Amino acid sequence: MKRPVGAEKKRVKRSSGSASTAARDSGSDAPPRKKGVKKDLFQLFAEKVRDHKGLESRWAVMEQARVEYFRGKDFVSFVKNHPECKEVLEEDKDLDTEDIANVLLEKNLLVRCDRVTKTLRPGKKKLSTWPAHLEIFREDQAFSETDAFFAWTFEKRHPLWQTLLSFFWPVLTLAICLFPVYPHRCKLIVLYSCAGILLMILSLLFVRAVAFGAMWILLGKRVWFFPNILAERHAPDEAARARYQRRMSNIIDDVLEWSPKLALSGLMENQPPVNITEAANNSSDAASPDYTEEADLDETQGEEEAEDWTNSNIKT
Repeated sequence: MKRPVGAEKKRVKRSSGSASTAARDSGSDAPPRKKGVKKDLFQLFAEKVRDHKGLESRWAVMEQARVEYFRGKDFVSFVKNHPECKEVLEEDKDLDTEDIANVLLEKNLLVRCDRVTKTLRPGKKKLSTWPAHLEIFREDQAFSETDAFFAWTFEKRHPLWQTLLSFFWPVLTLAICLFPVYPHRCKLIVLYSCAGILLMILSLLFVRAVAFGAMWILLGKRVWFFPNILAERHAPDEAARARYQRRMSNIIDDVLEWSPKLALSGLMENQPPVNITEAANNSSDAASPDYTEEADLDETQGEEEAEDWTNSNIKT
C-alpha cells in the first residue's frame, strides 16, 4: 500500500527540524570559550614601581638570601611624586598610599623587614641608614612610614637587552679562545683595532695634559678635562679599606701559619688526658656575653663597610 506523498514530505520536514533543534541544543550545552587569564593589577603596579628608577632601594641579606628593599618613607614620597604609576590600578587608583602598600603585603608581593642589629656601635650616634642584614618583621605585617623596610618577594623581570647580553658573553668568550686559529687577515684586523684604541686613549691623555699645562701657565688655574678618566671609581674610602685589610690580613695569617702539626689529629695526640666533668664545668664557666658582643660588633662593622662602599659608589 502506497503512502501519500504529502505525509512523506511532512515527515522529512519534521526530521530536519528535530535535527536542527538537537544541533542548537548541543551547541547550547557546549562549554563557553575560556577567556585569557587577566594578570593581577597590583602585580603590574609592583613590577612598574620596582623597575622605576625614582624609588631608591638597596640590596641586603635576609634569611640567607639577597633581597632588594626600600624604606617606607621613600615609597610614600615616590607615589606622591609619580601619580602616573597608580593608573595601572584602574578602579583602585584612588586608594591611599598606605592602603596600596597593605594590599601588596596581603598579596605577598612585599614583606616587612627589620634590621638585625638594633644597638648602636661605640662612637656612633645613629643606626645605619641602609643596613646590610635584615630579618622578617615578627609583629603585624602592616605598612609603616617610620623606620620600616620592605623587601620585594617576586623575581624581577629581566629586560630584553640583558637576556641578549647573557647569550652574547659566551659567544664572545668562545671567540677570544679561538683567536689563535683565526685567519691571518682577521688577526691583523683585531691587532690594528686594539692598537688604534690604545693610540686614541694615549692621544686623549696627551691633549688633556697639554690643555692643563696651557691653562695653568696662561691663567694660573688648574682645569682638567675628563677629570675622572684616571680615577678609581669603585674604590672605597681609606677607612673602609683599612678595616677590610685588617680583617683579611688575619685570615691570611691563619692560612700561612698553618702546619701539619696543628692538624686535629696532631693536637689530639699531644693533648694530655682530661676529665670530662671538669672540662664541662670549665666550658660552662668560660661562657660569657663577650662572645655575643664580639659577634654583634663584627656584624655592625660589616654593615658599616657595606654602607661606606655604597656611599663611595654614589659619590663617584
